Amino acid sequence: MSSAKVILITGASSGIGEATAKTLVAQGHHVILTARNEEKLKQLVNELGKDNAYAIAADATDFSALEAVVTQGVKHFGKLDVAFANAGMGVSSPGTENGDPEEWSAMIDLNIKALLWTAKLTLPHLRKTTGHFILTSSAAGRRPLDGSVYGATKWFAHGFGQNLAEEMKPWQGRCTTIAPGMVNTPFFDEAKPDKLDPQDVADAVLFAIEAKQRNNVREIYLMPTH
Repeated sequence: MSSAKVILITGASSGIGEATAKTLVAQGHHVILTARNEEKLKQLVNELGKDNAYAIAADATDFSALEAVVTQGVKHFGKLDVAFANAGMGVSSPGTENGDPEEWSAMIDLNIKALLWTAKLTLPHLRKTTGHFILTSSAAGRRPLDGSVYGATKWFAHGFGQNLAEEMKPWQGRCTTIAPGMVNTPFFDEAKPDKLDPQDVADAVLFAIEAKQRNNVREIYLMPTH
């Protein structure tokens, strides 16, 4: 394995973010964790060890709050090698005609704006380490889905990831878009054990991070076998 890296993870308190934090620490890396749920973050830091994990509760849609996370996290570990923009949400009322504009607004703030904020705030630090930006998009951002506003936000994420990879290319920065199909996470009201597990996505993140620096893994597309 390469030397220890410092990775910022948004949406870190459960699901994909939590699984990724555990996987990275198990491989000798250090993590800066953020999410809104302070209690869950504390529990995760206690489990991972304070030498390995540092957490700050914040709302990723709040630019100033996220800025404080990045600043304090980098100060704590001394650098930032990877930013994993993972925070995201869906809606309970699908479709356009039957959709809820308030839900759309919250979802756009998290799925689009928080992604932009994370990139804007971390790129100066990633440039210093010839670092890596990773984002959780979705299979829903790769194909048309009947009236899916959620899918449209993930189309944005997918396109942004491709464009950001080009923007980072001149300084040898890497950018990876993770596009999973349905994952069995708290995102859904009912468990979906026949779908992807958060660990599958965590493994994909680890693969991208630990690929040789010459290898920019631009996209990882995962779908349930079943």
